[in-house]
Amino acid sequence: MDISLRTQQLNSLFSYEKQARLEESRLDIIPFRFTQTTGASEIDEFQKELAATEFCSVTDDHIQENKTFNYTIFAPSGKVKRDKAIILLHGLNERTWEKYLTWAEYLSNSTGKPVILFPIAFHMNRTPGSWCNPRTVLPWVGRRKEAINDLENSTFANITLSSRLSRNPLRFYASGRESVYNLWQLVHEIKEGKHPLFKEDTSINLFAYSIGALLSQVLLLSNPEKMFNDTRLFMFCGGSIFSQMDGNARDIMDKEAFDSLQRFYRHDFLENRSLPTSFKNDFLEQAFKAMIRPDVLQDYRESFFERACNRIKAISLKKDIVMPTGGIIKALGKASDKILEEMDFPFSYSHQIPFPFRKKENQPLVDQAFHTVFSKAAAFL
Repeated sequence: MDISLRTQQLNSLFSYEKQARLEESRLDIIPFRFTQTTGASEIDEFQKELAATEFCSVTDDHIQENKTFNYTIFAPSGKVKRDKAIILLHGLNERTWEKYLTWAEYLSNSTGKPVILFPIAFHMNRTPGSWCNPRTVLPWVGRRKEAINDLENSTFANITLSSRLSRNPLRFYASGRESVYNLWQLVHEIKEGKHPLFKEDTSINLFAYSIGALLSQVLLLSNPEKMFNDTRLFMFCGGSIFSQMDGNARDIMDKEAFDSLQRFYRHDFLENRSLPTSFKNDFLEQAFKAMIRPDVLQDYRESFFERACNRIKAISLKKDIVMPTGGIIKALGKASDKILEEMDFPFSYSHQIPFPFRKKENQPLVDQAFHTVFSKAAAFL
């Protein structure tokens, strides 16, 4: 597959509003509507206590795009209901599914399973359109640089996330918790036979990239309603313990936001300081805390990965500085020997763009690396 060409072709067909037919791979891209109900009142109470930002005058509980939105599914053509599915989870500060379209097509085509592209809270199409409009947000970049001396990596691409997390780092956990509730609801609806594409008791596996891997780890650790007892998880460029991640990048978040995030979660959050009254000390919180520092809830975390090592696989990249291999080993403990494989590619790549699809040089090598990774993922999922 020519990743560069196929990405362009799929991107031209992709839509949140209307179904598209992929004749070459005999797949359909089908949009579905999601309205959150599971945990909705708790999420609202949580979000009311998070201070609004200057570029968005309302609190997060009033942002309707985050509560009701469309998601898409790559599904083999035909009207037969399926009994297997893969949920694909993306990275932090993502606004477009562009790079993931070839991933979803390959996984669906190779496994015969529908692949659900599900957006994390306040990502992709779950925000007001103005948040990712360069003309709208560029003035805020200038103001942020004026307010913070020697600010590194502040750009129009990360100003929204950086400002929101700097204003209150608790947003990171709130959005993660909301996303867990959303996935909980989606999987529950599918397993109950309430989704038009799936049979009752459908088997569901996860492909998770970057911060989506952290979300998946929390989901499997917390295991709401025991719905994920048999779920397989394939992590790519993700799975690191939180304290070893480095999100300071022009297309993720600026240095001030990242530093405040690390300070807050490694100390205040773990010590239950500065938390809102609506905050719950429960199984979801425990699962997230276990993923913050290697020394916190270590036995709980590592024993889980040891027990689940036959249904979890991970591929890290040697030159990935955002989600480094060492951080993944610290998260998985001894189970990393069975779960983790580090790879390297003979071309210039990054965590954010593991398979460069906008450049023509080294294209055969890029295509080969893509096939190597995703053939492993498809075989496992």
